[in-house]
Amino acid sequence: MEEFPVRKVVSVSTSISAGHLIVAQLEASGVKRAYGVPGESFLDMLDGLHDSSISTVVTRHEGGAGFMALAEGRLTDVPGIAMVTRGPGAANAFIAVHTAYQDATPLVLFVGLIPVADRGRESFQEFDINAWFGSTAKKVVTLEDPASAAALVDDAVHTALSGRPGPVVVGLPEDILARQVEGGATVTPRTLARPAPSSSALTELTARLDRASRPVIVVGGEGWTEAAGESLVRWAAGRGIPVAADFRAYDAVPHRLDGGNAYVGSLGYARSDALAGRFDKADLLLFIGCPRGDVLSDGYTTGLNAETVVVLPGDSLGHFGRIDQHIVAGPAEFTALLPELSGGAVEPGWLPDARADYERFSTPTPEDAGRGVDLNECMAVLREELHDDAVITYGAGNHALWAARYFEHRSANSLVAPRNGAMGAGIPAAVAAGLIFPGRQVISVAGDGCFMMNGQEFATAVAYGSAPVTIVVDNQCFATIREHQERHYPGRPSGTGLSNPDFARWAEAYGGHGERVEHTGEFRDAFRRAVASGKPAVLHLLQDPDVRSPKTGVL
Repeated sequence: MEEFPVRKVVSVSTSISAGHLIVAQLEASGVKRAYGVPGESFLDMLDGLHDSSISTVVTRHEGGAGFMALAEGRLTDVPGIAMVTRGPGAANAFIAVHTAYQDATPLVLFVGLIPVADRGRESFQEFDINAWFGSTAKKVVTLEDPASAAALVDDAVHTALSGRPGPVVVGLPEDILARQVEGGATVTPRTLARPAPSSSALTELTARLDRASRPVIVVGGEGWTEAAGESLVRWAAGRGIPVAADFRAYDAVPHRLDGGNAYVGSLGYARSDALAGRFDKADLLLFIGCPRGDVLSDGYTTGLNAETVVVLPGDSLGHFGRIDQHIVAGPAEFTALLPELSGGAVEPGWLPDARADYERFSTPTPEDAGRGVDLNECMAVLREELHDDAVITYGAGNHALWAARYFEHRSANSLVAPRNGAMGAGIPAAVAAGLIFPGRQVISVAGDGCFMMNGQEFATAVAYGSAPVTIVVDNQCFATIREHQERHYPGRPSGTGLSNPDFARWAEAYGGHGERVEHTGEFRDAFRRAVASGKPAVLHLLQDPDVRSPKTGVL
């Protein structure tokens, strides 16, 4: 059993239950919301939340709770908190843990467990928490001693945030959770280590930059701030260095900025061939906040041979191939020292040409939409209608290709999309984003298949006053898989068709705003009405099933 000694006392009660002490420690850690589906295995923690400053957001499914917590971890500086019960509840939440692990997003999942005396008897909803989560979480711990509850929670929060962020799973046996702790106390949250580059590391990197004629910077991961993103883009623009983003990490830096435009697009799915070519031709690759992974390297086939520098707050887990220099630092700490770095003689036109290609590729132009709505034109409308700080969410599927290619991000913390390709993440993420940032526009783009995986969380939005606008792209199939079938098994679609409800009426039945959009020209006014309603809204867009992805302007 791991020991968690009690440290400096912050608050003391003559007697407090372990469940109430956990809540008190979460308050001390700055947690504002906890998402979950209630279960009898963690009643004492729920009771502690009754009088807490932490808002308890009751969701309709554990997967929804997990994805809302994922969004909290992605958009704020604290880990997202999810609470589920044993067995089935833990199984339903597993998808969010896997997403948080592959996406490197801080999350703490509390799982109620059976009483200690019932262990090993195949009792009701019993499961092995370590065996289930041990391979896809940074840490799995179980509360064995009520007196260590506060220190255990502090360790979970610290672990989730430190180094390479990720999920921590905490097991809570229902009998231990309810036990009283005499003199129970919260502990002072540990300070998060924020390593900065050493002067020798900066000197070495400067020498590499001075030698490079075709450098490319790739940004991604967590920990980006407005200041960090803007500093990097201005510095790179001044030295003629293109800045690309990792897959679904497009909000790390501003895409358009007065005083310097160095952003040239994103790598991975929906990327342009021109950008992939430049990535592969680079003679120096500087990764900041992200490793060279599978998706951004087109399945480990591009960008493998260049001199490589990796800037990460922890280890290089997930990085494939060459590393010539590893700088241990987070994005904010690294970019704060950019003025100390010079740049070499970058090839003329290296950045301007890349930026021009990006401008062409990311500008939506009308195309033949067949018998449905033209998503290119809808994206053009949204680029005009969205605020600079709008938050965008989506799950996985071909519908996301339009959002990834055409939306501009001008502020940090403006995107929640699963980098591991988990369907069903977009709607819960949008609900959470609306609670986190009640004054900001929140837009979710969903496919019909992706929407129905966690669309029930629309009810959570109605209940708690979150008001995202969801655009449901209805093409009556799982389009990504259908596209693979057409490539490998032409003329033999199998197991990918869908039959859908009227999503607009569905939204109205929940108490939200809903409209059906069958023609492109109807979209702008429908979107404006959805925003003006002040309610969670669904715009049901009918798309030609034969349209799989944006085709125009491909570079």
